[in-house]
Amino acid sequence: MAVSTAQKKPTAKAPGPKDNVDAIRQGYYDRIGAYDMAPLWEVLKGLVVTEPKSVAAPKVWHYKDVRPLIAEAGELITAKEAERRVLVLENPALRGKSRATNTLFAGLQLIMPGEIAPAHRHSASAIRFVLDGEGAYTAVEGEKSIMKPGDFVITANWDAHDHGNTSDKPMVWLDVLDLPTVNFFESMFAEHLDDEAQTTGREDGDSMARYGSGVLPDGAVTFSKKTPIVNYTYERTRPILDRLKRAGDIDKRHGARVRYANPVTGGWALPTMGAHLALLPKGFEGENYRSTDGTIFVCVEGKGTTKLDDKTLEWSPNDVFVVPSWQRYAHNATEESVLFSISDRPVQEALGIWREGN
Repeated sequence: MAVSTAQKKPTAKAPGPKDNVDAIRQGYYDRIGAYDMAPLWEVLKGLVVTEPKSVAAPKVWHYKDVRPLIAEAGELITAKEAERRVLVLENPALRGKSRATNTLFAGLQLIMPGEIAPAHRHSASAIRFVLDGEGAYTAVEGEKSIMKPGDFVITANWDAHDHGNTSDKPMVWLDVLDLPTVNFFESMFAEHLDDEAQTTGREDGDSMARYGSGVLPDGAVTFSKKTPIVNYTYERTRPILDRLKRAGDIDKRHGARVRYANPVTGGWALPTMGAHLALLPKGFEGENYRSTDGTIFVCVEGKGTTKLDDKTLEWSPNDVFVVPSWQRYAHNATEESVLFSISDRPVQEALGIWREGN
């Protein structure tokens, strides 16, 4: 008897109970979708996760690479035209969103000799950390502060501010703002002042002298959420790190570290952004650390690396780098180094959600 070599057509699989259930459920989802509703049980695992998983990526911007590009921006557009001549530092995992971390904006601002960045104010808070140059100023609420490398300058929300450069050299600083946080709440307001530059009635260093010297002006408000100090100068803060080092007050994760504080309350300098300055002794090999606040770092002095789980970031003076939320990292210093850092930790602490670990 001959055997046919022709292939038999596959028999169609009869719908099973699971297929019927899936179809019924999908039909239900389609119907509730018409009313702008969705089933929580289909998305719950993505909303309530077992531990944080940041959408941001580790990143370092080497100053030697970006400094020529910053200078080129000075030839392309004036500070007045741009309002703020800033190159945004975009996290590679968040391109197009103007974010260095998921909650913080960061950018490198250039102001050329003789220029003024016009006066304005906004509901986002901002800080400046000076990288390069000397002699430009920021005017904040009537106080003109001359800036030098390493200075930490505060522009709290809705404080009027403008910048100018009366020196003969360009000046570059890092801007960090809580823009993504404020825009998340859809509460951004901004306005330009009538005059391009403020009239300043208080001399350079006035706010530090009034509030940062262990005394307070009689009748001073003692409950403000934002610091009254405009400029935490590097020349005043840096020696404190040396004192901590000499005393052996060196944290095994962070080095000899200080927190920029509101001298009136002892709290963070700003309610949305918290900053530190840390000294890492030569040969420092930090222990592993992680926390829920994605952090922007700046190398002020020295040279070293920051080792993450699957990446190592090398840094030297004026390099800016990002460690995302809940990523384990450890600093290593090949020579004595100083790192500035800033994050959204105050917001997380206020909400009771900040965590740290190793």
